[in-house]
Amino acid sequence: MQNTLTTEQSRQTLKALADPTRLDVIHALAEGERCVCDLTADLGITQSRLSFHLRVLRDCGLLTDRHSGRWTYYRLQPDALSALEDWLAALRQHCSRSAPLCSD
Repeated sequence: MQNTLTTEQSRQTLKALADPTRLDVIHALAEGERCVCDLTADLGITQSRLSFHLRVLRDCGLLTDRHSGRWTYYRLQPDALSALEDWLAALRQHCSRSAPLCSD
């Protein structure tokens, strides 16, 4: 992922984060890499439902995965979080600008 989010990337990222289950996944991964089996148990959801949410988060770049044997492990993607931080910082920086005066 780039250092700054494009409009489409920001839309996809915010849409992914708008779902409560996906936010639970993000919080569960905040401590580090986790196996799907642990996430399923901790979040109390089926593997098929979890897989859907993990795919959405991976597709927008917030997660990365690795396979070991029959298990898949997920972790947050630091570059994606940095890009999101940068995008929010740019919004914060520009939101206090005054509008140019209108001519009569």
